[in-house]
This record gives sequence, structure tokens and C-alpha cells, in this order.
Amino acid sequence: MEQHDVERIAQATMKELGVFGAVLTISQGAQAGHWRIDIRGGHGPDHLKIRCGQGSSPQWVRDQIFEQFLANG
Repeated sequence: MEQHDVERIAQATMKELGVFGAVLTISQGAQAGHWRIDIRGGHGPDHLKIRCGQGSSPQWVRDQIFEQFLANG
């Protein structure tokens, strides 16, 4: 999965969670398939860490974001 894919999925998921106006910064982690999502200006956690790679579905990424956001929000 490419960075622009993660960005697109994260933006859409944040809207589903009711987070509007937050600035998301997506960066690849030290290991392949590890991503960090920094969230500025929204309610909830300041960052999320997800794992996805080639062959990961958008639903898998969405589910990780939902779970972490709701658990840490």
C-alpha cells in the first residue's frame, strides 16, 4: 500500500468518525508496512500507528484507525 492510499483512507475514516478540520500527517515507519498518522486540531488521540502493506485492504486500514481512535479518544 502506498502513502497516498493510506492518506486517502485516513482522511475518509476521520470524516466517518466526525473529525473535521484536523490536519493529518502520514509518515512511513522504520519498518516496511508500518505507518504513523499524526493528528493536529481534532479531538481524540494525537497519533495512531497502523500496519498495512501490499495486499492490505482499505477496510483493514479503516478498522485499525477506528479501533485505535475510539480506544484512545
